[in-house]
Amino acid sequence: MKIHFLGATRTTTGSMYLVEVNGRRFLLECGLYQGHRDEAIRRNCCFPFDPRTLDAVVLSHAHIDHCGNLPNLVKQGFSGNIYATHATRDLAGIMLKDSAAVQRSDADFVSKQRAKKGLPPVEPLYSAQDAEAASRLFVAVGYGRPLPVTDGVTVTFRDAGHILGSAQVVLDVREGDRKFRYLFSGDIGRPNQMILRDPEPVADVDFLQIESTYGARTHNDPVNATEDLCRLVSGALGRGGKVIIPAFSVGRTQTLVYELRQLTDAGRLPQVPVFVDSPLSVNATEVFRLHPECYDEETSRFLNEHGDPFGMERLTYIREVTQSKKLNELKIPCIIISASGMAEAGRIRHHIKNNLGDAKNLILFVGYCAENTLGAQLRSGRNPVNIFGEPNVVHAQVAAVDAFSGHADRRELSQYVNQLTGDIRRITVIHGEEAQSLAFAETLRELRPKAEVIVPVRGQVLEF
Repeated sequence: MKIHFLGATRTTTGSMYLVEVNGRRFLLECGLYQGHRDEAIRRNCCFPFDPRTLDAVVLSHAHIDHCGNLPNLVKQGFSGNIYATHATRDLAGIMLKDSAAVQRSDADFVSKQRAKKGLPPVEPLYSAQDAEAASRLFVAVGYGRPLPVTDGVTVTFRDAGHILGSAQVVLDVREGDRKFRYLFSGDIGRPNQMILRDPEPVADVDFLQIESTYGARTHNDPVNATEDLCRLVSGALGRGGKVIIPAFSVGRTQTLVYELRQLTDAGRLPQVPVFVDSPLSVNATEVFRLHPECYDEETSRFLNEHGDPFGMERLTYIREVTQSKKLNELKIPCIIISASGMAEAGRIRHHIKNNLGDAKNLILFVGYCAENTLGAQLRSGRNPVNIFGEPNVVHAQVAAVDAFSGHADRRELSQYVNQLTGDIRRITVIHGEEAQSLAFAETLRELRPKAEVIVPVRGQVLEF
């Protein structure tokens, strides 16, 4: 068996791995590369293989850096099955539709810039019709249900605890008289996080391909995150301010709503209006409601005893732009959760701009912000900051609670590896910036001294 490492190697974006076995070919992941515009266009538009030659795609979860180039794959001739869990299928459907809208918007922006220079317009990477065509190819498979996907290869999904429907991909391979088990970790979630079950241990692993997003970092305790969230939010509401929270639409928004519901029910936060202002967040929350089979025991018990974990008194989900604009007129304490989590696009930029000048208000970040984004600038204390091309003075309180990460840290990834059984012969370390991947590779050499540990570079091909 050969694996071509085509994306998310020594970086965290554009996950894509081409597997060749028994004369067949299939993809693990088909993610969008997200980075500088020119490089992203170059990487995403053209595949280093013919999509028409693929038998299948196996998908670990619905984040765009893992599934976002599927419509382009289909546009270029792929017509096989896309295997994923039930929740991943449903989330990917809305994520790909949203991504197509982003592609259209980006193409329009670039075309306007090119028109000023007398250059022809550009086309989006793919259309809404391409996203719909990709969605029709999904085949949903339950956790723990082995399914043959091509000659000599059976796939089984195991819970990864990262986002709703996320999975570790277990490949049981037969080549002639030889059998072995190849485990692709997908993205591994943190144990004891809200809503989702912990990552599930896998037995009898021969080869491991593992993410390393935080392979050299240690997160704060989630219990402290709840306390920090309560302290910061109650402080802002107590002084009559608004709380503006940039949050990713899938996973982070639902966790925040559930946290706020519990803190409010316990009387630790006052009952104030809460708004989730993002069409994608609203749609994603509907998918969360459809899949209670993914909940952990605590959330399942809450659902049975108290009802909807993602609903509460005075909570409003907003889709329409007109309703979003009306939030600017509110003069009372409230909480507004909006995308994107890095404050780099979407409605959240308007909410930050409209509330940044009032010292009573709080801008609260609950996730990672990439370098040079508006979120990173605010978190670093820059003042003023440019929003829509204009400088804005920062008077509002800016704070961050980082323990809500959906990715396991170095200690938690090590714990995950220690729970795997089997005589692991080789480990490949992917999905991490180079420093994180290399550092975690050293940790793995200590944890599994008998295993060969490799940090592949993009385009490298390994035989197993």
